Amino acid sequence: MKTRQDIAGFLLRITLAAGFLSAVASRLNLWGAQSSGWKNFVQYTADVNSFLPASWAPVIAVLSTTAELIIGILLLVGFQIRKTAVSASVLTLLFAIAMSISFGCKEPLDYSVLVFSAGAFLLSTCPHYPWSLEQLLH
Repeated sequence: MKTRQDIAGFLLRITLAAGFLSAVASRLNLWGAQSSGWKNFVQYTADVNSFLPASWAPVIAVLSTTAELIIGILLLVGFQIRKTAVSASVLTLLFAIAMSISFGCKEPLDYSVLVFSAGAFLLSTCPHYPWSLEQLLH
């Protein structure tokens, strides 16, 4: 019998995965007219990381997109969930810090980046992960 905690953990895992994968899809123009596009994302990366040389933006954009794609897929299928959730929490916390440095604290609050980071951390503390590849393999 599945508990409320099991259901909540499952829903949290799936919504976090959807958030990461949606962001990647937008950068790759998979959302059509509502997509941000790669060029805009690289510019936004430079803006968010204004304390770094602008020439680093394309590399940071590729690395962050790759990390978000891997995290999204691993969360969606439910593999290495605890490690992936910690990685997701750290990645989004770094994003929130960079946003705060470049734009002030309002921006990460408006975009709920800290909530996303805390949710990923919470997911990493779940005792087990039902409805996952991890559960199937054990």
